[in-house]
Amino acid sequence: MSTRATLLTVIGVILFSLASDAVFVMKETERAVLLRFGALESADIAPGLHFKMPFADEVKRFDGRVLTLDSETQRYFTVDKKPLNVDSYVKWRIKDVALYYTATSGDERNASDRLSERVRTGLRNQFSRRDVYEVVSGERDELMDDLTASLSEVMQKEFGVEVIDVRVKRIELPGDVSNSVFQRMSAEREVLAREHRARGREMAQGIRADAERQAVVIRADAEKTAEEIRGEGDARATATYAAAFNADPEFYEFTRSLNAYRRAFSGKDDVLVLDPSSDFFKYLGANDGKD
Repeated sequence: MSTRATLLTVIGVILFSLASDAVFVMKETERAVLLRFGALESADIAPGLHFKMPFADEVKRFDGRVLTLDSETQRYFTVDKKPLNVDSYVKWRIKDVALYYTATSGDERNASDRLSERVRTGLRNQFSRRDVYEVVSGERDELMDDLTASLSEVMQKEFGVEVIDVRVKRIELPGDVSNSVFQRMSAEREVLAREHRARGREMAQGIRADAERQAVVIRADAEKTAEEIRGEGDARATATYAAAFNADPEFYEFTRSLNAYRRAFSGKDDVLVLDPSSDFFKYLGANDGKD
């Protein structure tokens, strides 16, 4: 190969290297800063195709997605001095790229260590203000929300990191603490059950008393209505009898006598001792010569 061809090849390689170093592409899942001779030149570069000065500029890339920090199990003490073994995790992402780079040198492990330390401190402070019952069930969500808000505020100011969520995966109680907590919760549930039963008995008594009162009122109204109906019936019957008697007194008296004879002689073995001239035999013995 001639000297000229060699020179052209070298120049082509150099130009290609310069062109390659002058262009870079940012992905949507990445965050980055641009350094010029080691100093911060530009922060939070947008996704897409970009140009930079070859050899003078350097691009530092970071993962811009939501990251998970799974903390090791730690032991914390509650306000009543009960030990708890807590396993937690944190969801976080880079919020301020420039601050993140200057505070952590762009080292994700460094940021995770700082965040893990703050999480441990926050959990320790939150647990120390609550008893076992509040931590396990009573105020667990409130504890996590308070810790997430306070931790996110501090981490954004100091490290440019946004804490999205802090969650406790598991809380384990030592054996002696577990038994005492179970007995306490059982006693509290028993007290609550007795209160519900007492309230139920009170409500049942009230319902029964109201039902009995309504039954008395209904019976009284029914008896009143029945008496009124019977009175009206008796009055109408009396009026009917009176009207019939006044229309033909002789026929009415004769009909009544026949009914009396029917009732008196209904039994074959009955024996009656009566005066033949009594009013009872008025129509049996009367003969006025008429057919």
